[in-house]
Amino acid sequence: MRTVPRLAGSAALALGLALSAQPVLAHGDVQPQPVDTTGLEPLGDEWRSENPYRGNATAIAIGDSGYNQNCARCHGLQVISGGLAPDLRYLEKGQEGDTWFQERVRHGALINGVTKMPAFEGVLSQEALWAIRSYLEAKHEE
Repeated sequence: MRTVPRLAGSAALALGLALSAQPVLAHGDVQPQPVDTTGLEPLGDEWRSENPYRGNATAIAIGDSGYNQNCARCHGLQVISGGLAPDLRYLEKGQEGDTWFQERVRHGALINGVTKMPAFEGVLSQEALWAIRSYLEAKHEE
């Protein structure tokens, strides 16, 4: 009869924790924070192809708050990336940047089967996401 070796206390505990662990999500189990868009013109259900709030001071202030609550953990405080995710200060301004931003925030990014950017469509409103884009343009660097 074969016997199974017993694990010492800490090894048994570590094995038990590893076997019972939940799958790891790309951004942990962080709950997206709601963004109060009071003061912004409602945009409706159909997505705009271009940022309707470009240069709008109210949108920039709302986007500042929304970004710091939902994006800064990966993209860095004040949009200064620590290397985990792209440094969004260098995202193109105007239509080209809007197209990339919209695709990424709506649908997220899956790289080699791993979620690197969660999809925010249906999680944050179009108004909130365009306000965040307005904030990013205000922090733009060449």
